[in-house]
Amino acid sequence: MLNDRLRTVLVLGGGSAGWLVAGLLAAEHPDLQITLVESDDVPVIGVGEGTWPSMRDTLRRIGLSESDFIRRCQVSLKQGSRFDGWQRGGAGTDGDRYYHPFMLPVGHGDADLVQAWLATDPARPFADLVSPSVQLCETGRAPKQLQTPEFGAVANYAYHFDAGLFGQLLREHAVQRLGVRHVVDHVDAVLSADNGDIAALRTRGHGELAADLFIDCSGLASRLIGQHFGVPLKSEREVLFNDAAMPVQVPYASADQPLATCTIATAWAKGWIWDIGLPSRRGVGCVFARAHASEDEAQAALQAYLDATGAPRERPAPRVIRYDPGYRQRFWVRNCVAIGLASGFIEPLEASALALVELSAQRLCDELPMSRASMDAVAARFNDDFGYRWARVIDFLKLHYALSQRDDTAYWRAHRDAATWPGRLRELLPMWRLRAPARHDFGRIDEVFPAASYQYVLYGMGFRPVPQPPSAAKLQSALACFDEAARQTRRFVSGLPGHRSLIDHLVKTAA
Repeated sequence: MLNDRLRTVLVLGGGSAGWLVAGLLAAEHPDLQITLVESDDVPVIGVGEGTWPSMRDTLRRIGLSESDFIRRCQVSLKQGSRFDGWQRGGAGTDGDRYYHPFMLPVGHGDADLVQAWLATDPARPFADLVSPSVQLCETGRAPKQLQTPEFGAVANYAYHFDAGLFGQLLREHAVQRLGVRHVVDHVDAVLSADNGDIAALRTRGHGELAADLFIDCSGLASRLIGQHFGVPLKSEREVLFNDAAMPVQVPYASADQPLATCTIATAWAKGWIWDIGLPSRRGVGCVFARAHASEDEAQAALQAYLDATGAPRERPAPRVIRYDPGYRQRFWVRNCVAIGLASGFIEPLEASALALVELSAQRLCDELPMSRASMDAVAARFNDDFGYRWARVIDFLKLHYALSQRDDTAYWRAHRDAATWPGRLRELLPMWRLRAPARHDFGRIDEVFPAASYQYVLYGMGFRPVPQPPSAAKLQSALACFDEAARQTRRFVSGLPGHRSLIDHLVKTAA
């Protein structure tokens, strides 16, 4: 097949990653023969419940109905993330709270918002001044109206969902509507061709399954890239220390309890706790570094958080997921590309895992049609681009920790130590003392996190640039943007429905 176009693709592993990849490929390249192989005795981690707004476009491209998705996957709408206690270790309600909303600041890129903020209202949180999303989250409003079309938005949004149900829906859609072949079997061996490519996977019940291209979505086991090709993990443990998570699902105290419209991330002495509200339950999890906290300490922190947030006393026992934070030194080797946890994992903060799956799958779609003769060049570019993207994810996640003023434990003191910061972050922070993060600080058109996201985190964490009083014209332009943001906030808060009432309506309508 050296000079022939790829015609057969085999995806190893199901779950959200495998079925997203298979679905996108099948939807955009219906001429491909796509097989997904998964074993029924390999558990799915199933805790990736947060997404980015890009998921709306991904689902549309696959051909899924948003109404069906909301009805079947316990979906809530996510407008960003809220961070409690990250700056000083406070309770959140005492002012140690900030938001990273999905909406860009009103006037972003057109006005000097940061210097105008410092000159006129520096005590007010930056995000609250420039984005309506903060007050929508604070007041529990939905980001769209009842009559807003599927995937349409008044305020930018993504999703929270039940990852297990999401995988089932993707599988059903891919098999029944898109023609993906689904093989449930255990892979006993990976067979090599004479040139070093993967020739086939030997399965127990279906024999040898050959393909032109193999996609490794086998999770943390990384059966193809990690085990077969031996591509090592580039550890980031010295930068981002967390290497364990302890998730649990808990019901609401009452069925009509307000439904959060953002991910809530609450810092504790040796890590942080996520809280994701789905219509019928909460997904809560404690993230920690085993070098700094025992599993007993993490469980105690998790239980204390659940007590403080009104969770019922009857709770399931949390499980522990251990991992090595890092990413593969190469993601594409010969005729095999790793996507999802097989390619790496850093931590749940800012929900980058599924976003990287989307980016990888879409890049693969864009590279097709492809021949084996061109594949090595495609792989080299893919490895370069995604190495860059993983490094930028690490920069952004570290920013949340590096700017903390917490001095209560060795965990936070180590994060504040500049010796643990990525080199790029050490270069940029002094620049950002003099000016706001801007587009030219980031070298690619399709950056993982835009300059606006850095601004939200920097200023939410208390970082302040040196005041540079803007000219009268620049000040007037920025103030007009602040006024427009305030008008949008008043209009949205008064005109948008409550989040739970919208979800309940959409579920009933879809049913």
